Amino acid sequence: YEIDTPLYRLIDLVGEKSALAAYGACAAAIDELSLLAADAGFARKESLYFAARKKDRAWLKQEFATRQQAGYKVTWLEPGEVTGKYDLQNTHGAILSAQGGSVDAFCLAHQLLRSNSGKGLRVYDKTELTGVTYKGRTLYGKTGTGATIRTRKIIYCTGYEAQQMIPERFVRLLSSFAVVSEADTSLYDRYKGTLIWNTDEPYLYMRTTDDGRFLIGGKDEEFRDPAKRDALVTKKEKQLIKAFQKIKPDTTFLPDFAWAGTFGETKDGLPYIGPHPDFPASYFVLGFGGNGITFSVTGMEMASAWLKKRKHPLSAAFAFGR
Repeated sequence: YEIDTPLYRLIDLVGEKSALAAYGACAAAIDELSLLAADAGFARKESLYFAARKKDRAWLKQEFATRQQAGYKVTWLEPGEVTGKYDLQNTHGAILSAQGGSVDAFCLAHQLLRSNSGKGLRVYDKTELTGVTYKGRTLYGKTGTGATIRTRKIIYCTGYEAQQMIPERFVRLLSSFAVVSEADTSLYDRYKGTLIWNTDEPYLYMRTTDDGRFLIGGKDEEFRDPAKRDALVTKKEKQLIKAFQKIKPDTTFLPDFAWAGTFGETKDGLPYIGPHPDFPASYFVLGFGGNGITFSVTGMEMASAWLKKRKHPLSAAFAFGR
């Protein structure tokens, strides 16, 4: 349920009502995902959010108090407790949250397509939408194959590629890097129930995988182009392992493979979900940031409500032009 922007900061940015609603929606989305993604490797996990620098301790304790006041099940751990319980060193305190989960995103995407295909969804892989024209209440979408799609509504779920469609700069593109270990029983057994991340900028994140590996990610960079991003993978792999060794100095990490990906970051850490004035009879569901999957669950609910001509309480918080 944790959003990249801490709750106490988000309250200052968007107001208490919207901030609490956004965090609440993400928390509820985890429960929804436990049902939707049961066959896609979903597992409930606790989340350990630790202070990577001494100067971060004060605001992280403030974040703990804000979450506790909002009703979340959180526990504050002192550095010695983090070391004793999780064998992590060089931390400066941590928030332990009960509400968390992980999922195999690749399997989830295919499970959703397969499930909805059985309900009438038609999937056209590798088909580009090259343009849309509007005639009355009907939209005509032209594809790269020359076909025309006639519809009343369009929902764009194009991720960071929406930046090529919308003129204003509403998202910052970043490249993130990750390395995964060889299968390691000792790391898997100790951390299989825990998601770990810290207060570094950019933050470090770690978790286990279903096949017994340990994943480390972070060391984000401004996105330039795919070739330059991918050329940094080897360098970033070494940096990630070094960061791991700072908190696990007595553990050997045996890397198996590393990769990079691009994601979008917004000014307040919230997604953009809703209509845009340049696209009549259309909605965007853009779950940017580190919470894209849970934001997309909320986006599903919001789009469903709008198609039924109903309002949604998060419309203003996630709107373009906010």
